[in-house]
Order: sequence, then structure tokens, then C-alpha cells
Amino acid sequence: MTSIAHHSATTQILLPGQTCVADGPFDHFGMYAMHYAFRRDLDDLVAAAAATPPTDAGTWRSLASYWEFFADMLHHHHTAEDDHYWPVLAAAVTERGDDADRALVSAMGDEHARIGSALARCGAGFAAVASQPSADRIDDVIGALDAARTVVLDHMAHEETETLPLVQRVLYVDEYARVERAIGRSYPVAAVVRLVPWALYGLDGEVRAEVWSRAELPQRVLYRLGRTRFARRHAAAFGYL
Repeated sequence: MTSIAHHSATTQILLPGQTCVADGPFDHFGMYAMHYAFRRDLDDLVAAAAATPPTDAGTWRSLASYWEFFADMLHHHHTAEDDHYWPVLAAAVTERGDDADRALVSAMGDEHARIGSALARCGAGFAAVASQPSADRIDDVIGALDAARTVVLDHMAHEETETLPLVQRVLYVDEYARVERAIGRSYPVAAVVRLVPWALYGLDGEVRAEVWSRAELPQRVLYRLGRTRFARRHAAAFGYL
């Protein structure tokens, strides 16, 4: 028998930059952690592009490599939502929601499409700088990154303030569990190995302690295995910050 477990609210985490806490039975720790990492990286990429001179070809190669890594993480995240999260949520609001709920789910897919276009512009900008560095081409990259940051941050804020509360309100326990299993299986092992150290990088103090207390044993192991390699990748790209 299915049920909506409104009686068993979960304490949600609040990470830097997060716009809302969606109270309810389902723990959105994984979603909030990835959103934190996307916000962190976008800020760092914009700042590093502005700080790195055209003559530093090595750092520009590292920035371009980091951009590809970031875009891959975002692609996996949005593909998992498009393939597994939004269809289940769309079916739930068809049965148990209203017109506004259905419009919200539709908007999630539309926003993903706009983000894809913004990311493509950034990728083209990094390729142009790699082929022939110049101040004008760097200005183009900075503009593209700034535009991408705006559209991604707006989407995540929309998701946190409206979509995740909708999930808490309309999904059944078995539906949410099915979504979580499907998303977990959708990530290649190589992506998971890179994802955990990336998502948790840069947290400190009480926030880091809270995140660590929620991390499961496999996540802790993956973090310890991959943190040094990721730290080197981050330092190579963002050495001017």
C-alpha cells in the first residue's frame, strides 16, 4: 500500500548558498550537496577567468579541463532528473496536484534546456581561448560564464523553493524510493568516484561536520580516495584565486 509519509518529517541540511529548506519526509541531502558544488564552481570559474592573464596558457588549459569536468557533472545531474525524477513527479501531480503543480514540473525541463544552451556557449568560449588566447576572447568567456551562472542559479533557486517542497507534498514513499534507486543506478561508477570528493570540497567548520555525519560509509570511502586528486585539479584551475 502506498502512502505519503507526512508524519515522519526529516531534518534537512542547510548549505552555503541554499535558498530554501524543503521540510518533509524525504531527505534531500544529495540534491543540496550537488547544488552547493555547482554554486561554488560557478563562482570560482567566473573569478578565475577574470584573474587569469592571456599569457598563462597552462592555467587556461586547466580551467578548460575543469569546465569540462563541471559540465559533465551538471549533465549527469540534469539527465538523471529528466529521465527519472520529473516523469515520476509529473505522474504524481497529474493524479494528486493542480494546474500550477503541473506547470512547475514542465518548467523544470524548460529550464534545463536553457541551461544546456548556456553551457554550450561556455564550452565554445574555452575552446576559442585555447586556440588563440586574447583579452577579447577571455572577455567572451567571462560573459558566457556569468550568463551561465545566472541561469543555473535561478534554476536551482526555483527548484529549492518550489519543486522540492512539491516533492515533499505529493510523492508517495515508494515513488520517491524508486526515483532514488533509478538515479543511483544511472551514474557510471567512474562518475560516482569523481562526484563525492567534488560535491563535498570546500566545506568547513560546523557545516562540514554536519555533512560528514550524514554521509554513508561508501561516500566517506570515496571522499578519502578521491580528495587529493580533486584538490590538485581544483588548485590547477583556480590558482589565481
